[in-house]
Amino acid sequence: MNLFVIGDVHGCFHTFDKLLQHWQPNQELLVQTGDLVDRGNFAPECIALAMELEAQYPGRTVFLKGNHEAAMITHYGPRGPYPPWLEWGGRSTAQQYTGRRSLLVSHLGWLARRPLLWENAHLLISHAGIADTPNPLDEDHPDGILWRRGPLLNIGKRQIIGHTPTPYGEPTYDAQADVLNIDTGAYLGQNLAGVLMSQTGDFVNEFLVPALPIDIN
Repeated sequence: MNLFVIGDVHGCFHTFDKLLQHWQPNQELLVQTGDLVDRGNFAPECIALAMELEAQYPGRTVFLKGNHEAAMITHYGPRGPYPPWLEWGGRSTAQQYTGRRSLLVSHLGWLARRPLLWENAHLLISHAGIADTPNPLDEDHPDGILWRRGPLLNIGKRQIIGHTPTPYGEPTYDAQADVLNIDTGAYLGQNLAGVLMSQTGDFVNEFLVPALPIDIN
């Protein structure tokens, strides 16, 4: 089964929905790199759609945790509030949940259950990637799997990541580390990317949907 991998959505619900039209759920596993929330206008709707797809297609979707989900969980959890999250786009997300307390509770529970990665013998998909750090799976480490900026480690399998927007709205590839970055800056008015990959890590196809104005203006 091929994999349909989608980059950072950041509240761009209508753009996300349009890109999903290219996904064939009966033939492909959907994997999303995290950061469904913040910055765009429809964070709750993005989470609701992800939850709906997970329920509708059991075993055919994987929605990973991003640093924005981790920060949101911290903000509303026992260690909160977390003011930095508000400055990274969390303020707009919080406003979108105003008067929707039950929805927020449901969504936070779902977000807390998101895995940090998906992998097989040839591919590892995560939000920010595996670097040469002592504990790369530490969610709080600034060079960990949710937060790393900069070069990643060649781990002997292809990594697919999001997190750091690419400069021209297209995926970029680091051959030395064997890393494909598919955060193509939807919330910046660029594109939302989906890449179709084989189970062995080979590139099959690419889909770029320009960010729709309703999502970011």
